[in-house]
Amino acid sequence: MTNGIQPADLGFFSALASAGSLSAAARELGVTTPAVSKHLALMESRVGLSLVTRTTRRMSLTPEGELYLEHARRILGEIDNMEQLLGVSKATPKGLLRVNATLGFGRSHVAPLISRFVRKHPQVQVQLQLSVDPPLLTDDSFDVCIRFGAPPDARVIARRIAPNRRLLCAAPAYLAKHGMPKAPNDLTRHNCIGIRQGDEAYGVWRLSSGRAKNSAIEAVKTRGNLTTNDGEIAVNWALDGHGILMRAEWDIERHLKNGRLVQVLPQYYTPDADIHAVYPQRHQMAARVRAFVDFVALSFNQQAAGRKS
Repeated sequence: MTNGIQPADLGFFSALASAGSLSAAARELGVTTPAVSKHLALMESRVGLSLVTRTTRRMSLTPEGELYLEHARRILGEIDNMEQLLGVSKATPKGLLRVNATLGFGRSHVAPLISRFVRKHPQVQVQLQLSVDPPLLTDDSFDVCIRFGAPPDARVIARRIAPNRRLLCAAPAYLAKHGMPKAPNDLTRHNCIGIRQGDEAYGVWRLSSGRAKNSAIEAVKTRGNLTTNDGEIAVNWALDGHGILMRAEWDIERHLKNGRLVQVLPQYYTPDADIHAVYPQRHQMAARVRAFVDFVALSFNQQAAGRKS
């Protein structure tokens, strides 16, 4: 018997893992359940490892199976990319798409878009990973990363897909008790809710009096008794009246509209945090990547237009 991994095993195992059971995989592949079981047994015999733990009702991947699946899907994605580059594919979006986004924004904005995207492109399998900090731009852990601000790395492509401002805000109850700041330096006398995310300097808020490049920027060292790495939690603390918060307009807009939050120092500007889709240069020809980035950009632009109307 031939030892090692066979090319046909990669697609089979990816389909098996996605189906979640031998019988479901059989229906997906158009074969019998015993045929699926036999193929899996041959795979495990060739690699000399158990890849799947089977019970009467369900199956789960062993740690070796998880590793096998991770690499199989990466290799299948590279094959799709090669087909695109060679012009073999008809440019129909298909294959595995690994998306990374921040916790709060990914949960509230990116996940719903993915739901709509896979309805439009059912041959694409999307894995969404939410994390506090974006992954390293030079590794192979994602195909597309939705992040705030353009990355300082020329080895990746960063497409601006939506404008985004950071605004200062607080609950009316907090401002009624502690007063409305009149100038940036007034923030030092207020309780400011801190968010630890990315590589930004923690606890330093930068405000300017205008958008021009020569506008003076004032760096304010804030203080406060509440800090988190989750933006949604920080917004909830602000809603509860605990202090002043700097947060992306996308995350607090509805609270500003219904009056639960009030903008603070609206005459001052904070650094922009435009939303970018970031992906490795080698993926720019992949139909699934292009289709997803175009879909997200169009959806965000429609939302932005709706806010202005």
